[in-house]
Amino acid sequence: MGPVPKSWKGKCESGEQFEAATACNKKLIGARYYLKGFEEQYGPVVSMNGNGDSEYRSPRDFLGHGTHTASTAVGSIVKNASFFGLAQGSARGGAPRARLAVYKVCWNSDFGGSCSEADILAAFDDALNDGVHVISASFGVNPPLPPFFIKTGDIGSFHAMQKGVSVVFSAGNAGPDPSLVTNVSPWSLCVAASSIDRAFPTQILLDNNISIVGESFIVKQIRSKLEGARPYFVNGVCNLENWRKRYASGKIILCFSTLGSVTSGEAEAAVWNANASALIFAEPYTRQSPDVGILPVVRVDMDQGTKLSHYLAQLLKLPTVQILPTTTVINKSPAPTVAYFSSKGPSSLSSDILKPDLSAPGVNILAAWPPKTPPTSVPFDRRSVSWNFQSGTSMSCPHVSGAVALIKSAHPDWSPAAIKSALMTTAYTRDTTQDSILAGGSMKLADPFDIGAGHIDPMKAMEPGLIYDMKTSDYIIFLCNIGYTQDQIRNMVILSPGTDTDTSCPEGHKTNTNINYPSITVSNLQSTMTIRRTVRNVSKKKTAIYFVSVANPDGVEVVIWPRVLIFSCFTEEISYYVTLKPQKQSQGRYDFGEIVWSDGFHYVRSPLAVLVNNTAEDSGDSKARFTI
Repeated sequence: MGPVPKSWKGKCESGEQFEAATACNKKLIGARYYLKGFEEQYGPVVSMNGNGDSEYRSPRDFLGHGTHTASTAVGSIVKNASFFGLAQGSARGGAPRARLAVYKVCWNSDFGGSCSEADILAAFDDALNDGVHVISASFGVNPPLPPFFIKTGDIGSFHAMQKGVSVVFSAGNAGPDPSLVTNVSPWSLCVAASSIDRAFPTQILLDNNISIVGESFIVKQIRSKLEGARPYFVNGVCNLENWRKRYASGKIILCFSTLGSVTSGEAEAAVWNANASALIFAEPYTRQSPDVGILPVVRVDMDQGTKLSHYLAQLLKLPTVQILPTTTVINKSPAPTVAYFSSKGPSSLSSDILKPDLSAPGVNILAAWPPKTPPTSVPFDRRSVSWNFQSGTSMSCPHVSGAVALIKSAHPDWSPAAIKSALMTTAYTRDTTQDSILAGGSMKLADPFDIGAGHIDPMKAMEPGLIYDMKTSDYIIFLCNIGYTQDQIRNMVILSPGTDTDTSCPEGHKTNTNINYPSITVSNLQSTMTIRRTVRNVSKKKTAIYFVSVANPDGVEVVIWPRVLIFSCFTEEISYYVTLKPQKQSQGRYDFGEIVWSDGFHYVRSPLAVLVNNTAEDSGDSKARFTI
C-alpha cells in the first residue's frame, strides 16, 4: 500500500501487549482504546496478568469480535484460510485496499462484550476528527430503545452524517419475533443477517448401514455408543439444572431442543459436564446452523432426530455410531435465507421508517481471529486458530461497511443517504432458485421487516441509476415529527454557523412518510394518502427515461404520478407522488408491495410496507372473550 494519506489525523496508542510502533502500519493506521466510561460503569478492567475477566488494557482485541468484523470489512487477501481445513480458500474483506482504524470501546465482561455509552460517543468524535470515511459499528441494545437524543450511537452517527461519513450498524440478534430491531435511526444503515450458499454436512453412520446427515464443524472421526438423554437428564431436558450427576463416559448423547426449550449451547454445556464425547442436537431445520464449540456437536433437524430416537427405542443394547469429519459444500441452494436470529421490524421507535434497511451474509462467516483467543472464548479451550466461524448481525454489518467503502471510493461526492439509497434500491429479493427469499425461523416469504429492501448486491450498487438523497435539515424535520423539542434536537446536532443546522421545528405535527427515504412505510393508513419522493439521475447517460411498475400491497391501491420520469441531464432531480388508497376494512395488518423505476438497464426498487387501520375497534362488551 502507498503512504498513509496526509489527510489522516489519527494516531496509534500503545498499551498492554500492543506496541504502536510495530503494530500499526500502512494498513492499520489508527488504534485507540476507551476505558474511562466502562470502568466508571462496570469497575476496573483487569489486565491479562490478573484473574477473572482479564483483558488487554490497549487497542488489542481479546474477545475476537473486533478482529473478525474488521477483517470482514477491509481484510487483505490471504490464501489458504480455513478453520482446521474447513471452508478452505482465499479470504478477503469487502474493501481489501481500504485502510483501517480501530476504536476499542467494548471490553470483556462475563466472557462477553460490554460497552459504555460515554466511551462510544468519545470514539465517534475521535473517529470523525481523525478523518475516517466509514464507521462500522457491530453493537446495539435490545428494546426498549432509548430516544435518539439519549443513545450515544445515534448521536455519534448523526454527527457522522453531518460530516459526510456513513455509519453501518447491526440490526441485532433478537429474532425471530417482530419489533425487536435495534439501531433504527434513518441517518444510519441497519443490517440484517442472511445465510450464504456454503454448508458443512456431517454424516452419522448407524449400525444398520443407514446414514443421517447434519451440520457441524467436526475435523476428526468419532466412534462411540449412542444413547438418549433421559438416563443423564431429568425428562430428557439437556441442561445443567436437570443433570442427574451421572456420567456418559464417552458416549454420544442425543438431545432435543423441544424438551425444555433448550438451546444448543445449553445442551452442549450439560453434555460436556456429563463427560460425553459428542452431542447430536435435534432442532427445527430453520435453526440448524452449526456453532464452534468445545464439544463436537452435530445439529440435525427434527425428522432426523426423531428417526434416531425411534432407532434407539427398538434396540436392546446401545448401538455404536460413527460421526465422520465434516466436509465443505459450496453452491448450496436455496440461498440466501434470512437468519432466524436476525432482529425483525417494524421499528419500535420510528414506525414510519423501514428497519432493517437490507441484509448481508451473517451465518457461519469465516474471518480472522486472534491466535491467543480460543475459538470458543472458553478459558479451558486450548486451541489456537487464525480463522474462526461466527454468526450474527455483527458479521453482516461489516460486509455492508466494506461495500460502502467501495462505493465511497467510486463516488466520493455522494452523501451517506445517497450511498444507502444505492445499496437499498439495488438489493435483491430472489434466492438462487429464483424464488422469493425465505425468512428463517418461519420459512415464510421474507418481507421488508425481515430483510429490509433485500440482500446486498455491491456491484449493482456502484451504478444504481437513480438515488434518493437527504440532508441534515431533512433529519431534523424527522426528529421534529416524532415530537422532540428543540433542546432535545440540539443535543444531537453539531451546531456550526452558516451550515444546515437550523433546529427549529415547523408548525404542526406530521408523519415521517414524506422524508425522502429509499423505502416507503405507512404505519397507520386510515384514508387516502399522498406521499412525495425525489430521485436524482446518477447514471452515466446524459438523458434517461424511467418507467414505473408497481406491486400493490394487499388491499391497497397504489397510484404513481407521473408514471414516466424524463431526465435531460446528469444529477437532475425529479419528484413523483405516490397515492395510497385503502381498498379494504382493517383494524391493522401490514401488507407489502414495491415500486420499481427502470430505464431498461437500471431497476430502482423501493419496498412498500402499509398498515391499513380504518375500522373502529369493537365498542361493545368490554369483557375478555376467548375462542377455544
